[in-house]
Amino acid sequence: MRTLLTFLAETLEFNSSFVKGLACLGAGLAVGIAGIGPAIGQGFAAGKAAEATGRQPEAMKQIRSVMLLGQAMAETTGIYALLIAFLLIFVAK
Repeated sequence: MRTLLTFLAETLEFNSSFVKGLACLGAGLAVGIAGIGPAIGQGFAAGKAAEATGRQPEAMKQIRSVMLLGQAMAETTGIYALLIAFLLIFVAK
């Protein structure tokens, strides 16, 4: 089974350096763009958790656990982007 990069290299007659360069560019964009979203979301969640703790200090444990669960869910987006970047870099040979 051929990969998309192999198909592009053979079909469109690009040399391997061009395909590898585009794969590295795509990897950088994947990590760069997908890294911004989780960072903003996690900062927003931490700020709202701090506000909620200030309003209701007795619910701090519940607020913290919900915030940490949300942080973990947001972080998976960055991890998926990193995985895609690694695939793009190491598959483009």
